[in-house]
Amino acid sequence: MTLAPMSEVLEALRAGKPVLVSDAADRENEGDAIISAALASTEWVAWMVRWTSGYLCAPMSSERADELALPPMVVNSEDTRHTAYTITVDAAEGVTTGISAHDRALTLRVLGDPTSTAASLIRPGHIVPLRAVPGGVRDRAGHTEAAVDLLKAAGLEPVGAIGEMIAEDGSAMKMDELFATGERFGLPVTTIELLIEYLNEQDGLAPDVAAEAAAETLLTADPSTVDAAVAAADGAPVPTRHAGPGSLPGSGAGRVHFEVETLVPTVHGPLRMRAYRDLETGADHLAIVSGDPAALASTTPLVRVHSECLTGEAFGSLKCECGPQLDAALDLVAEDGGVVVYLRGHEGRGIGLVNKLRAYRLQEDGLDTLDANVALGLPADARDYGAAVAILDDLGARRIRLLTNNPEKVSQLEARGIEVAERVGLVVGATEQNRRYLDTKRDRMGHVLPAAH
Repeated sequence: MTLAPMSEVLEALRAGKPVLVSDAADRENEGDAIISAALASTEWVAWMVRWTSGYLCAPMSSERADELALPPMVVNSEDTRHTAYTITVDAAEGVTTGISAHDRALTLRVLGDPTSTAASLIRPGHIVPLRAVPGGVRDRAGHTEAAVDLLKAAGLEPVGAIGEMIAEDGSAMKMDELFATGERFGLPVTTIELLIEYLNEQDGLAPDVAAEAAAETLLTADPSTVDAAVAAADGAPVPTRHAGPGSLPGSGAGRVHFEVETLVPTVHGPLRMRAYRDLETGADHLAIVSGDPAALASTTPLVRVHSECLTGEAFGSLKCECGPQLDAALDLVAEDGGVVVYLRGHEGRGIGLVNKLRAYRLQEDGLDTLDANVALGLPADARDYGAAVAILDDLGARRIRLLTNNPEKVSQLEARGIEVAERVGLVVGATEQNRRYLDTKRDRMGHVLPAAH
């Protein structure tokens, strides 16, 4: 069995049938069944209960969750995937215990009904709504966003139901098992990567997308671009490259919210720091710019997307090369012009400071950096670069030279529409203490590093 064309996937959703969607091998590396909440039937919900974990969630936009009075499940989420769970719900009428396939299908249909209100639901319940990020799979390549984007593409109400596919032995299904299940039940199989490609191909074709982009252009562009924006609102394609970064608080590219810009004298020279708030995680990120930010759109700037590392940057830890990499990147950007996108919340490749120290403790017992994460039940790399893409979008830096040794970072940025014209290596900070760490990154994680490490 092969991956289904997107037309077949969308047609299955319109028919109320599940589609099987796999994410990236370096993320959860698992497949979810996705159906339309509005079309949820007892039959297919029962099928999902049988063939998934049975923990059914209902992805929707944050705006719709607000309308239905569905606040986050917890104030401070510790989920490394940043899955935006809300409080659980059942339908207010027509259910018994709420757990049966009939009752859960009814609750899903209520969630998928655009006329439903907060009073249509009771809390808590047996369905878990999820909040998708505004930018969809191109900002966060998760099943939550995939469900909403697929349903939009199918012309359906963008509220879905998802469940993780589970094999007979209780483990999460991998791609070969998804294909076998799809063939057995006549269900299409696709991937989030293919969905992103499809959406990129369709970009600018939907009138509502063009109108929204045009409206943003009218608010942020100089007067010379207004005529083009008005034409775009009438249905003409909208250029994807910005004339320059948003200068007013509130600008951004869906995932982030621009807060403030200021010039800061540093040991690397004067650098312009632009602060952004991450609308998905709540983290504060920085774009550290050397030169004129408005020039980033018309050049191919040098860019470093750098993950926060408190131990390496503030305390001089020799277990990694993060501190020297940040210093070297700032020196290069200060000299040549460009930007360092500094991402908070990426400590320990996204697992957090405490878990990072737990992983260090396991490394003392002989595990390498990858196996230590896995032993803790955590992904080898939990970082998501959606916020970096949104920041680069806001700066107009759509074609860049990327300072990195990590080809996967190149792939993630390119999958979200950033053109990486050149990968520029950044080999610094090697020590005897981090030799094994660098060897693991090269040999097991695909980083481009010399064998001498």
